[in-house]
Amino acid sequence: MRIGFWYRLVAVIAKPLLRLFTKRQLAGMEHVPVTGGFIAVANHVSEIDPLIVGEFLLDLGRPPRFLAKKELFRKPPMKWIVEGAHQIPVDRKSADAAQALSAAVDALNAGECVLIYPEGSATRDPQLWPMRARTGVARLALLSGAPVVPIAQWGPQEILPYRARRPRLLPRRTMQVLAGPPVDLSDYAGKPVTSELLRAATDGIMHAVADLLAQLRGGTPPPEFYDSRCSTT
Repeated sequence: MRIGFWYRLVAVIAKPLLRLFTKRQLAGMEHVPVTGGFIAVANHVSEIDPLIVGEFLLDLGRPPRFLAKKELFRKPPMKWIVEGAHQIPVDRKSADAAQALSAAVDALNAGECVLIYPEGSATRDPQLWPMRARTGVARLALLSGAPVVPIAQWGPQEILPYRARRPRLLPRRTMQVLAGPPVDLSDYAGKPVTSELLRAATDGIMHAVADLLAQLRGGTPPPEFYDSRCSTT
């Protein structure tokens, strides 16, 4: 992937600030493919955590392309930023789920890293474990055949918790990132793509992320993912 002006600009501005106000604890870099397309799947604990996992992958020579809703590509200045940074538009209103992910499949076939937050937003789980994810990640994995690398991160929520308006920059917090081996999805390959199959594959991916997160923060992930649709908060 050729890094454009906007992507490079964000990296040049953000990276020194991240290094100034945070420390790093990184592991599992050997699980990130050196070449070839792959899907990076991360948990979501803060609005700033894309910077943390993005820097992790960028430093490994695998600049990630994020999936972004198609509406962001319509009007400047956001249009300039997301297009210039080579983000991938996804039409969430498309009746054809495969067509909605076609640009992501093309990127993977071209050997790029596609980064997905399957939860869709920062977790609402009271203990900040991953919540119930959307199944697009499983559909993309099965459509493309690309490996799925789970990544857990812990620490960004200490700087900017969900719904917080002001970051807490001091004292310096440690940002922990751990990548794991690709998730085995062989049991789902070649089978009819049903909603049940997509849910099972997605849950398997997110359990891999949750298990990595437990290694970072301690504790035991809940057996069932928190479902924000059932929450009254």
